Amino acid sequence: MYQPLPGSRKIYKQSEHNPDIRVPFRQINLSDKEQSQIELYDTSGPYTDPLAQIDLEHGLPKIRAHWINQRADVDEYPGYRQAQTGRTVTQLYYAQNGIITPEMEFIAIREQCEPEFVREEVANGRAIIPCNINHPECEPCIIGQNFLVKINANIGNSSLSSTIEEEVEKMIWAIRWGGDTVMDLSTGANIHETREWIIRNSPVPIGTVPIYQALEKVNGNPEDLSWELYKETLIEQARQGVDYFTIHAGVLLENIAYAHKRKAGIVSRGGSILTKWCLTHEKENFLYTHFEDICAILKQYDIAFSLGDGLRPGCIADANDKAQFAELKVLGGLAQIAKKHAVQTMIEGPGHVPLNLIQENMTKQKEFCHDAPFYTLGPLTTDISPGYDHITSAIGGAMIAWQGTAMLCYVTPKEHLGLPNKKDVKEGIIAHKIAAHSADLAKGHPKAIEWDNAISQARFDFRWQDQFHLTIDPDTAQSYRNEYLQKKGMPCEDHCSMCGPKFCSIKISKESRQIQPRTSSK
Repeated sequence: MYQPLPGSRKIYKQSEHNPDIRVPFRQINLSDKEQSQIELYDTSGPYTDPLAQIDLEHGLPKIRAHWINQRADVDEYPGYRQAQTGRTVTQLYYAQNGIITPEMEFIAIREQCEPEFVREEVANGRAIIPCNINHPECEPCIIGQNFLVKINANIGNSSLSSTIEEEVEKMIWAIRWGGDTVMDLSTGANIHETREWIIRNSPVPIGTVPIYQALEKVNGNPEDLSWELYKETLIEQARQGVDYFTIHAGVLLENIAYAHKRKAGIVSRGGSILTKWCLTHEKENFLYTHFEDICAILKQYDIAFSLGDGLRPGCIADANDKAQFAELKVLGGLAQIAKKHAVQTMIEGPGHVPLNLIQENMTKQKEFCHDAPFYTLGPLTTDISPGYDHITSAIGGAMIAWQGTAMLCYVTPKEHLGLPNKKDVKEGIIAHKIAAHSADLAKGHPKAIEWDNAISQARFDFRWQDQFHLTIDPDTAQSYRNEYLQKKGMPCEDHCSMCGPKFCSIKISKESRQIQPRTSSK
């Protein structure tokens, strides 16, 4: 598959108490005087492990199977585990009952904190660990404001493009560059088969929007949807192993009228589908009226809610309007109901929001949703940048993550324009990893600070290879440097191409340190 990023190798840290827990890191060996190392969590699964034997048709090793079996008091993991009616198997349930699961221990090593802290954050609803019992290939990931900011990558086919193999390749490419979770938003042919291949080959949590597949089952006619059909789709995806569902249960009849007054209307696909259903039948959203029925399904598989913002603003003019915040209040109430059922929940957020209105979003989310994790699309801070919306989104994402958002949904350069290819996926991932890391720095996370300090020292020492190996995209950084070296035709280790040998500020600064100041005469 893919080789490890330059200058690094995959290592595994084991739990002192449980030899089954092996947590993957990317170790970067540096050439400074101390011969130091930097270790970063590696989301790429076995795809960059030279010792791994990978067969896409058979999927990844079931690393969590033993943990799940122990809790179910069985010896063997079946192809799919059938739900036991009425039984709760969620990480929230265990956390509320004082139990530290192997998943929590794994996360404690990944995040470099205490297992008890992980348990407390999950028990209080401030963090979630999305990990369906039918996705034993998944390496546990925690999403919460008191942990490293995560990013999600959207993939998925449409009726116009992409094959199953291409979507699996996009998933592998996304996690190579640091995607913490992946959402399969397929709306075209072979939705079930595409999702099956993605889940079986994914070491990160997989999310979906079940209403998309339900709509395909009624030939794209929203008015023909029903609760029975949607429930069937939920169970189908639950049995496959989806880790979190985006469910637009907050789109209510009374709030739809507010959205119809907007400049851009309703831009959420799920929101628009349910709006048409509600208005056609003159009935309340069936995801809202059957919300506790959905909880009963999710708690049997340990699937997390990602409560969708179907009325999110789709342009700057609609940001922070009545429709958006009315829905947010509804989502906060639903999160409390889910918590009573021990179902893990995060809240989805905007959308298009200018810089001056971003803080209000985070403030109201914490107030309305009782500190449930916030998962935002951007927000995009202007509407003028199609083709560059990965940048627009990363600007807003960095600011809202600094203020408490737990996970950023990436946006690619193709946002508003088309389905992303591999190049677009990488650019979207990199932009939002930068945003997430910037927020972690601002929050004072020790690992984020350590990483920045290491590359800063390498830059000052003219340790070019260390600098490249520590960058978020070593290949691109190295290629830019190589362009200069090829033009120069000779080694240039003590300056960069921006300043040149005579005007290099770091070189001059180093030389200045060697000058002994003269003692002033009286």
